Amino acid sequence: MITADQVLSGREALLAAAGHHPYARHALRPDRPARGWRHDGTVGWLLAPGEWSAGGAVGPPEPALDVFAALRADGTLRPGQSVNLSRVAPATVTACLPVADSRPGDAGIVDWYGIRDGDRLLACGADRSRGDVGFLAGLTVAPGQRGRGLGAALTAGMTHALFGRYDQVALGVYPDNVGAIRLYRRLGFTNVEHRTSIRLG
Repeated sequence: MITADQVLSGREALLAAAGHHPYARHALRPDRPARGWRHDGTVGWLLAPGEWSAGGAVGPPEPALDVFAALRADGTLRPGQSVNLSRVAPATVTACLPVADSRPGDAGIVDWYGIRDGDRLLACGADRSRGDVGFLAGLTVAPGQRGRGLGAALTAGMTHALFGRYDQVALGVYPDNVGAIRLYRRLGFTNVEHRTSIRLG
């Protein structure tokens, strides 16, 4: 089994080790226990049962894969659970872990926002906030309504609402969605963190 360079216990210790990385702040909720580790420059964690993901990591993905593979081998991580780490090639993942699915994205919706015209929903987005970071996800505009500024209005409105509760707001977007990336940059979303979500086989 991989021996971590340092065992970490509790959210504050993990956040300090991760340099208060926004993704760690998002994943680690203040009201839930977490335990983790530091290994070869990567900080990772396991979340309490019933959370949206079994664990995650920030930093280079290879050390995270080493630890997650060891935890899968000893039964700590089980089939069907998911872990989230920095972007890594699928072949690198499958060389280390039995994988049922590997993708950007995950579940855990807190609330929904939308723009309506009477009883018609024209645009909607999900609030997937957790920890102490607001998080927008699943933003979409009905096909016949695109090009009218609804995506920008929805994103700006959701961002404004989440800034009422959080000091930092982030969102998820697939890297090939160039139009959305252009819009989000125009609205002030500038820093990028590439992630990979893996459901274990």
